[in-house]
Amino acid sequence: MAARAYWQGQIRLALVSIPVEIFSATKSGATVSFKQIHEPSGKRIHYEKVVDGIGPVDADEIMKGFEYEKGEYVLLDQDEIEGVKLESKKTLELTSFVDAHEVDAIYYDKPYFVVPADDLAEEAFIVLREALRRTKKVGLGQLALRGREYVVSLKPCGRGLVLETLRYADEVNKAASYFRDIPDSKPDEDLLELATTLIDKKAGSFDASDFHDRYVDALKDLIERKRKAKGGKVVLDSDDDKPARGGSNVVDLMAALKKSLDKPGAAAAANAPAKAPAVKKAAAKKPAAKPAPARKRA
Repeated sequence: MAARAYWQGQIRLALVSIPVEIFSATKSGATVSFKQIHEPSGKRIHYEKVVDGIGPVDADEIMKGFEYEKGEYVLLDQDEIEGVKLESKKTLELTSFVDAHEVDAIYYDKPYFVVPADDLAEEAFIVLREALRRTKKVGLGQLALRGREYVVSLKPCGRGLVLETLRYADEVNKAASYFRDIPDSKPDEDLLELATTLIDKKAGSFDASDFHDRYVDALKDLIERKRKAKGGKVVLDSDDDKPARGGSNVVDLMAALKKSLDKPGAAAAANAPAKAPAVKKAAAKKPAAKPAPARKRA
């Protein structure tokens, strides 16, 4: 069964309109979902929509309301909401073009595949795709999707285009408020060279299939052991063999970096998700013999 288009409309570039369809480029990964259970009876807990002083109500009696002051609401039905006139519901007008690096990664939200809606749209679609590719620009505009208007970007992706919704400026926290306490100091050159060498040795190509959700795997394993135990207690892995964090486990940062470089497999590409990068462990250590500006973390 063919995928259903998430949105159908047109991309407008000046006087040129290109009929397109967009499809979600991502899907939900493996998850473990839980239900709330009443332990004494073992039965599921359900929720009812209720009104104070009235009790449970039918779904067809429910409307959407905006509280303009305490206890006072403006009621809107779905037809009124959907009737709001907004050109971007059916048309994505590309209003500006910027270099890709000008849009910080923190603003990107969700990607969608964009394809021409029919054979007649293909020529204009290809022209737009190749023009973006040649100029190395990203198209920007606004698009209404599912009850909200988004800022979106448009860029080439193989034979098609990728549209990504962007966060508005007021949806992104200012980094300065989080980073201001980090010293603006230069690292020790020897330490920096060791860390750089370690990164170079672990450099490789990104392949998303190399990674998987180990937390989900661990939960599934726990659930299976619990099922076999017929509801009894299961023994969880102990953290006793793991190094304690804090001042009691201070080692030399230089020695840790050197040990990381000497470790078998250090030259392998950093594609193995089962092992945390050694340099991250070392970052929590403090040099004992050399007065380098490394910071000790709790």
